[in-house]
Amino acid sequence: MESEVLGYEGPLYGRRTGQIDVQPFSFQQARDVIAYDIEDAIRSFAVTGGTPMYLTLIDYDRSLDENIRTQILSPTAVLYNEPEFLLRTELRNPARYMSILEAVATGHTTPNEIAGTTGIGSGPLSKYLQTLRRLRLIDRDVPVTASAKQSKRSRYRVADELLRFWFRFVEPNRSSIEEAPEIVYEGTIEPNFPDHVATTFEDICQEGVWEAIRRSELGPYAEVGRWWYGEDEIDIVGLAPDDDRILLAECKWTTEPVGHSLVSSLRDKADRVLWGPPTRDEEFALFSRSGFAEGIADQLNDNWSLFSPEDLKTLFLTDN
Repeated sequence: MESEVLGYEGPLYGRRTGQIDVQPFSFQQARDVIAYDIEDAIRSFAVTGGTPMYLTLIDYDRSLDENIRTQILSPTAVLYNEPEFLLRTELRNPARYMSILEAVATGHTTPNEIAGTTGIGSGPLSKYLQTLRRLRLIDRDVPVTASAKQSKRSRYRVADELLRFWFRFVEPNRSSIEEAPEIVYEGTIEPNFPDHVATTFEDICQEGVWEAIRRSELGPYAEVGRWWYGEDEIDIVGLAPDDDRILLAECKWTTEPVGHSLVSSLRDKADRVLWGPPTRDEEFALFSRSGFAEGIADQLNDNWSLFSPEDLKTLFLTDN
């Protein structure tokens, strides 16, 4: 639409009076469709993302495991070939782009890592990455404390959850899926799925941070994003330059409750985030799939906020 209709040679070039940039649903918006409890809704969103068609292909009367088997791992299912069909429709040389997406989906996120995995030189790779960004198939991240234009510490991630799932679990195992889909599911997808969901959980928690900011449950922040430097990483960092205040948050999609070790770790890493004056105010938040160790809430001061999946559910359901 943008290139063929609104572009320089398009029939509406210079004639439009407005535009609507239609984005996938956020998790909060998709909850009206995903008829699972909050934990399974997060897992389901890690497969479909917010694309309406993908959301409606899931049968919410059946388990997510069953849906993955029937809607994605079956060669006759629409989603089995959807990402490849999408790329062949949009791109002239889909094989190169598919190799890049598979590299990013399997954890090779820096330009050097992508180049090393795909064998594509840095010059051509830059152009391929720009095209994938223009198509909104990948996103480029830099640490929230850095300049997006100047920082060389960029990482890439697959922007669509279905594509990320497909390139991580389906594309590398196509021949095996066609012969023995149950073996692929039980041996490859099931044991690695929690790690896949953990990334989606971070994005949902970031969405929750913005919602908490809007509802004044957290302080106001102008920027929210990931932070990393060297070996240190923090899942969510919020910056309030006008108030010299910083938010530091971690998100854990684990089967064990969050304990004191994560509290200590986050405090230590906070000291290594070089932003603002030494007298800055610090606010902390923890998001945990499995709740929190007994008594931990009583031992933290008012600068700490704790969120379980049920707390996220309440946050997202509260009327504006």
